[in-house]
Order: sequence, then structure tokens, then C-alpha cells
Amino acid sequence: MSEPNKKSLPIVLVDDEETVLFSSKILLKTADVSPVVTMTDGRNLLEFLEEHGAAVVVLDLVMPHTPGTELLPRIKERFPEVPVIVMTANLEIEIAVQCMKDGAFDYLVKPAENSRFISCVKRAMELRSLRREVGTLKHYLLEDSLQDTEAFAPIITKSRKMRAVFQYVEAIAPSSEPVLIIGETGVGKELLAQAVHSVSHRSGQLVALNVAGLDDNMFSDTLFGHRKGAFTGANDNREGMIAAAAGGSLFLDEIGDLKESSQVKLLRLLQERKYYPLGSDGYMKTDARIICATNRDLKGLMAEKSFRSDLYFRLSSHQVRIPPLRERKEDIPLLTARFLEEAAHAMGKPVPIPPPELFHLLNTYGFPGNVRELRAIAFDAVARHQSGVLSLERFRESVFATGTPEESDAMQEEDNPFKRMSAKLPTLREAEVLLIEEALERSQGNKSVAATLLGVSRQTLNYRLQQLKKGNGGRE
Repeated sequence: MSEPNKKSLPIVLVDDEETVLFSSKILLKTADVSPVVTMTDGRNLLEFLEEHGAAVVVLDLVMPHTPGTELLPRIKERFPEVPVIVMTANLEIEIAVQCMKDGAFDYLVKPAENSRFISCVKRAMELRSLRREVGTLKHYLLEDSLQDTEAFAPIITKSRKMRAVFQYVEAIAPSSEPVLIIGETGVGKELLAQAVHSVSHRSGQLVALNVAGLDDNMFSDTLFGHRKGAFTGANDNREGMIAAAAGGSLFLDEIGDLKESSQVKLLRLLQERKYYPLGSDGYMKTDARIICATNRDLKGLMAEKSFRSDLYFRLSSHQVRIPPLRERKEDIPLLTARFLEEAAHAMGKPVPIPPPELFHLLNTYGFPGNVRELRAIAFDAVARHQSGVLSLERFRESVFATGTPEESDAMQEEDNPFKRMSAKLPTLREAEVLLIEEALERSQGNKSVAATLLGVSRQTLNYRLQQLKKGNGGRE
């Protein structure tokens, strides 16, 4: 049976005592648990679940017409994904054990303590949400499907790794839990945050804030806003970005650079969904989904005690890693073509024709700046371009740029492969063979690019190959 398409599934309370239903509903709403539906007749429950679904069912056992002991196994048979909490005045251990065997999530004895009742319902909701996400993710991965392709259209890719990221994002879209996007500089974390917001179909907007460099006061004022007179210069009330993101998503970029005092405030916001504007004694509630991104190693920062572990685990409810460009080189031709076209249009030039060896050359490069670096190189190449076939010169400058003297020294000391060799050093002829073979492999057989990698002309490389062949120094 397919699950009803509802963004917010209700908590369904079933009890023949209206006073119990009323007090339980008020208690849940006070704890920000909603929507809540109540019914006094269990005969209507299965039909309701068929049409509307439920996040959790809280079921009384002793009711006229259809007792809970009969309803429970029928609910679990037809709606196994729905957690059922049994709440009854019956203290018999045998009945409690049977209810658990029949699939009850928990068994509460009336009158249940308020905190335990709320905690139990929230834990059941989390289980329900997790089951939905796992089921949806299985569907996307097994069917290899992607429904909302428009949401991901701004991200240019044909990579299988990126498609898996998109499928995961669609699977977690209905959740209101935080999303943590991890990736190197320039991989497109902000574009993916926009996609997360888009596929969630939330009513509000996406509001973005880069938290790097913000001290605690500026972070609090920017995020939470302030009330008139909160500090010198606060002449009027000002709403913060969290208020602007109501019903939508709040994107916090560079979260790894957040000050420790600000981390505490963000953790409280995530846990309680409440915040205090500066200068206010009353709290505000928020339903904005929090999306964070970082290019830093948060686990390493946790080990250094500069990032709170409780905040990390709270943010990691849904964690997405964007692979760097060097792990999806099949995207390089697509991205290069798009950036050349964008640059040409921006500069009022004809779109240049890239030479065939360009992509062989780019495939040999690691792109530490990822997609952003490729875009910058392409725009600069178009700016220098005059007419005809695009010159490779600008691309060669980036691919084979030399580092600082300090970096060169470090490379000689740490990256010299001969330093790590315990066996006999290869002869010059053997080393030449190995270098040429590796250059040809990295350039996918393109001799022009291989020659560039080796720092020689193509004519010199051809001569070397001929000499090795004559001397039988090459490997067949």
C-alpha cells in the first residue's frame, strides 16, 4: 500500500474518554507536537489511516465496539510503518507483554507522566520519520529514479556519484531534520543547499548566511535579531534571518568557523526550535529547516576541542558529501563547455572552439579549487581569446603552475619517490621509460599532452619514443 502524500502526518489519539483526549492533545501542542487528531471510536481508525496516514497512533486498550487489543494487530498488519503507543489503565503484565509481541512501540500506564508521554511520542515520531526516509531511499536506489530533476538542473553533472547524492537529497526532503553538506572549496555546496530547499517544497524562502568571521554578538544579532534598546544604536526592532526563513530553510555556510559561544546558541536552536532576539525576555519559535555546509574536517576540529561534539551529532542527522571534481572527471567536458559559453556571452564574444587535447590536459589536473577553479580558468581563457580555436596556454599555466620556493623544497623532501625506495635505483633509461609510460597513461595516449606533462616538446617526445624502440628499451 502506498503511503498518503502528506507533508505533516498527524498524531492520532484514540480513546473513549474525551477528557483524556483533550488533555493529551493540549499537552502535545504545548510541546510543539502537531498536528494532532483525536477520535473516540476505534471503528473509524483504519479508514482514517488509509486516507490520511499517521506519524504515530496512541491507542487505548479498553473501548466499546472495538477494543484496542483487536485494533493493534490489525494496524500493524495493514500499516506496519506506523508506530503504535498503547496507553491504558490496565496494569496486567501479561497484556503488556502481548501488546509488545503484537508490535506496540511502547506501553504506558494511565495516568502517564507528562514528560514521559511527550518523550515517548517524540521518539516514535523519529522512528517513523527514519522508516519513511529509509523506505524512500531504497526506492530511489533500487529504481535508480530521480523525480524532481528541475531542482538539480543548476548543477551540471553526469556523474553517478552526484546522481546518488541527488537521490539521497530527495529521500530526506520531507524531513525537518538538519542537513550537513561537506565538501572541498568550490564543489558547489551552496547550489546543493538550494536543491535541498527546492525539493523540500517548503512554503518559505531560503535564507543564506556565511558565519565565517562573525563574533558572537554579530552572529546573534544577524541570526536572531534584536529589540529596540537592546544595545547602543538599536533604535528599532529588527527581525533576524531565522525569522526571514520562517516556513523555509536557513543555510549557514562555513559552519566549521563558528565561534564556540555561538555554537551553544545554534545547538539550543536546533534542540528547542526556540530563540531569543537580543534584548527580549520572550522567546520566538521557528519551523525553518537548518542546512549547514563546511569545507573543514569537523571530526578533526572536535578532537581539537574547537567544535562541539553534541552540535556535530545534532547537525549530522542527514550528512551529504559532495565529491571533488577529481573524483568525477566525466563532468569536466560538460562544465568546461558551459563555462566557455557563459564567458563568451558575458564578454560579447563568439563561443570559442576548444581543441581536442584540452580535455586530455584537464584530466591530468587535480583541481584543488574544484568547479569554481575550472570556471575561473575558462573565463580567463575566453578573456584572452581572439578568434578561432581556443588556445591551451591559459589552461597549461594552471595545470603546470610552479609553487613557491618553500613548496618546491617541501616537494623535494617529502614527495621525492626515490627517497622512499629501499631497492636499487632505476637507471636513467629505466626511469625515462617509466616516466613516458606514466605520462601517456595520464594523458590517455595523447602525445601532445604527455609531452607537456614531461616538460618537453612533442617532437622531443616522439624522438625519445623512437630511440627507446630502437634500443628495445620500451615495454611491449
